[in-house]
Amino acid sequence: MSIRLLLILLLTSFILNAQNTYEFLRLDMSPRTAALAGSFVAANDDPNVLFYNPAAIENLNGTPVSFSFLKHLLDINSASLVGSYEFEDVGRFGGGIQFIDYGSFDKTDEYGNVNGDFGAMEMLLVVGYSNQLSENLYYGANAKFIYSAISDVSSTGAAFDVGLNYVIPDSKWSFGLSIQNIGAQISKYGEETENLPLDIRIGLAKELQHLPLKYYVSLNRLNDDSDEFIDRLKNVSVGGEFKLSKVVRIRMGYDNIKREELKLGTSAGLAGFNFGLGFDVKGYLVDYAFSSMGSIGSLHRVGISTNLE
Repeated sequence: MSIRLLLILLLTSFILNAQNTYEFLRLDMSPRTAALAGSFVAANDDPNVLFYNPAAIENLNGTPVSFSFLKHLLDINSASLVGSYEFEDVGRFGGGIQFIDYGSFDKTDEYGNVNGDFGAMEMLLVVGYSNQLSENLYYGANAKFIYSAISDVSSTGAAFDVGLNYVIPDSKWSFGLSIQNIGAQISKYGEETENLPLDIRIGLAKELQHLPLKYYVSLNRLNDDSDEFIDRLKNVSVGGEFKLSKVVRIRMGYDNIKREELKLGTSAGLAGFNFGLGFDVKGYLVDYAFSSMGSIGSLHRVGISTNLE
C-alpha cells in the first residue's frame, strides 16, 4: 500500500467511522514544542503554550508572537500563528490560528476512472484567557472553533480547554494540568456524531540551578481507556533544552505514544524521537525541529518568535 493511499484512508476514516474527529488538534505545531515532544503543559515562557495549557500564558511578558510552519509528509503543509497580550487589571489574553492543508487527491468513480481532483483542509481558531488565582497559582481557559473539509463535505465544532499552572520561582519549578478539547461537533460530516480528541495532561518543568538545562515531563491522554490505570502512565513525553550560549539552544524530546503508534512489527526506528535547534538573532528566536515517524518518513518544522514590547 502506498503512503498516499494510506493517507487517503486515514482522512476518510474520520468521516466513515464513529471515532475521534479533528485529530489534527493533537499536532505539535511550533519547532520548539515539537523538539520537546509536546511535553509543554508546564511551560510558561512561550506563547505556543496556549495550545497546551491556557493558564500558563499569564507568566508571559510583553506581547510575544510566534509563527510556525510544518512540512508534513508528501504535500501536506501546516502553519500556525499565536500571540498574547496583557490587559492591566483584567488579565492576559492569547489568540491563535492553526491551518493544515492535506494537498490534492484524485477523484475517481467506482470503476477507478479519474474525474478531477479534490482537496482537504482543517482549521482551528482559539482565544484564551488567564489570570492569577492565588500566590504562584494561575488558571486559564480557551475557547475553540474548528472547521474541517474534505472535498464537498465539511464539519464544524466548538470546544474549550481549562488549565492550572503552579510555579515556584525560587527553585524554578513549574507544574501544569490541562484538559483539552472538551466539546462537540456543531455540524457533522454525515449521520454519525464523532467525538473530539479529549486529552487530560499533567506535567512539570524544571530549570536546573547550576547547569543551563531545562527539562520537561508530561503525562498525556490520561483519559484514554486502558485495562489498568498504570498503562496510562505509558503515555509520557519528555524533553530537554540545553543553552549552549546566549544565542544557541539545542533540544531533544521523546514521545512514547507516537513510538507505539508508528511501530511496524517489532521495529520503530527513531519513531517518537525529536531534535531541534534554536537561535536568538537580535531578539528574534529562529527555531528548527526534526521529528521522526520511523519508516514512514519525517517531519520538518521552522518558526520565528519575537516580543513586540
